[in-house]
Amino acid sequence: MEWQEVGGVEWVETSLRGARVVFSTRSAGSMKEGHWLLAEALGVAEERIVSGRQAHGAELAVHDVPTRQTPVVDGHVMRRPGPIGLVYTADCLPVAVAGPGGVAILHCGWRGLAAGIVARGVEVVGATDAAVGPGVGPCCYEVGDEVLAAFSELGDTVAAGRLLDLTEVSRQLLRRAGVERIDSEEICTSCNPELFFSHRRDGGPGRQAGLAWLEGG
Repeated sequence: MEWQEVGGVEWVETSLRGARVVFSTRSAGSMKEGHWLLAEALGVAEERIVSGRQAHGAELAVHDVPTRQTPVVDGHVMRRPGPIGLVYTADCLPVAVAGPGGVAILHCGWRGLAAGIVARGVEVVGATDAAVGPGVGPCCYEVGDEVLAAFSELGDTVAAGRLLDLTEVSRQLLRRAGVERIDSEEICTSCNPELFFSHRRDGGPGRQAGLAWLEGG
């Protein structure tokens, strides 16, 4: 992944099988308040962005064209160039997966991961490649028994005591789903207030975003 900056707006970017993947920072403001500043920095039309009302589940919306509808979903699948899928995050992980069937961007908190959103996204696009964006790190993510039990089958590499490594959980689930190449940006949103909003740290409404779309067309 590479850090980019245009006009004071910073983001992390990578490419996956003909798809462009972007993980924003707080430099473009809270994405819940508007996408225009980030879209302008990225050089894309804001009208192409599709989003939803997130419920920490595993439901996906498939987009062939941009739409203003906001379904209750935690992931967006783009099968052709045009729409730009966006998920909101503030400690949860934005995860992009790509394959011959397109690209998907997934909102991956522990509930969504436990509900199978990774496997569902991988299956829909036949993913072989993935990118995991910034989220809360194992340094700051202390969880209870319910959360630890949800991932106990992954072994002892995903947690140290009550500190859960959400990025490692996502990597293991991606590998189990058959993804061959995984790139991850392991920077903790909670530890870096100058770069990221963090619900765990601040409890506020600020959100950054993960975006993915197919280029060309």
